[in-house]
Amino acid sequence: MEMINALGRRKASVARVYLTQGTGNIIVNGKDYKEYIPQTHLQPSITQPFTIIDVDNGIYDIKVNVSGGGIKGQTEAIRLGISRALVKLNEDFRGPLKSQKMLTRDARVVERKKYGKPKARKSFQFSKR
Repeated sequence: MEMINALGRRKASVARVYLTQGTGNIIVNGKDYKEYIPQTHLQPSITQPFTIIDVDNGIYDIKVNVSGGGIKGQTEAIRLGISRALVKLNEDFRGPLKSQKMLTRDARVVERKKYGKPKARKSFQFSKR
């Protein structure tokens, strides 16, 4: 099996995912994913595509380069990248992953700040008199 690469994005985060035959290592920016993402509630979302398609993630090695954004955005970008790489590997995985919305790019980003306001929508206190 050759190397399969895919791209995942979320908010300001961009994750480049490389999938190869291997022993189940998930390396994010040169570290194990459990070391890179210490929050235990975010760790299962990285392996979620494997549990949806009932494939043991011990078959594949995953190397990820991720940049930008925060930990949560990076985690969701990695999840999208892994899902896209699995679909490139086997087209039969598309159905279950699509039904769980793993292949949908979440396009929500922070709204820009407007002039004359302290934040995007918040206004200064109004005084009638």
